[in-house]
Amino acid sequence: MLPSPSSRQFHQEMADLFAGIKEDSLKRALWSFFPEAAYDRLKSIPYPEADWHDRLVADFSLDLAAAHRYLGRGVESARLLYVAVPMSEAAWIPPGYCYNSIGYWHVPGSRLVYSEAGQTRSIGIASLISWRGQFYVVHLGAVLRSSATGIVDDPAIGQGPFGPPGGC
Repeated sequence: MLPSPSSRQFHQEMADLFAGIKEDSLKRALWSFFPEAAYDRLKSIPYPEADWHDRLVADFSLDLAAAHRYLGRGVESARLLYVAVPMSEAAWIPPGYCYNSIGYWHVPGSRLVYSEAGQTRSIGIASLISWRGQFYVVHLGAVLRSSATGIVDDPAIGQGPFGPPGGC
C-alpha cells in the first residue's frame, strides 16, 4: 500500500526532522529516518547494519549539520510550514532491484517548506522510502556524494522545485 504523506506519523516525523535540523541534533532527527531493523530486513547486502550506520546515518548527520549551518542566523525564527511530497513520482521498487530483498515505495525530491523571518523558503529531501505503511527519510541532502561532506539539497525561496525522478 502506498503510504500517505498526510498521516499523523509522517507529520510528526517531519517535525522531528526539522527540529533536528534547527538543533543540529541527530538524536532528534533520527525519528524521521529509515529504521535500522527495517534496513537490515530490506537489503540483501553483506552487513546491512554496518552500511546503515557507517554510510546512511553518517551521511544523514553530515546533511543535518549542513542544513543547520544553512539556516544560520535565522535558525531561531525558522518554522516548518509543510512538507511537499511529489506523489506523482512515487515508484514501487520491486524485490531484487537496488540490492533489496523486499519491495518498497520510493519518492525522490520532496521539500521541507519553512518560514524564516517572514519569508517562505525550502530545502529538499533527496529520498523517502516506505516501511510498514509509512514514509521515512533515507537520504536528506544527496543520494550519492563524492566526499564526506554535508549537502543541502536545492535550497530555494518559496516551495522550490521537486527533485529529479528516479533512484532507489
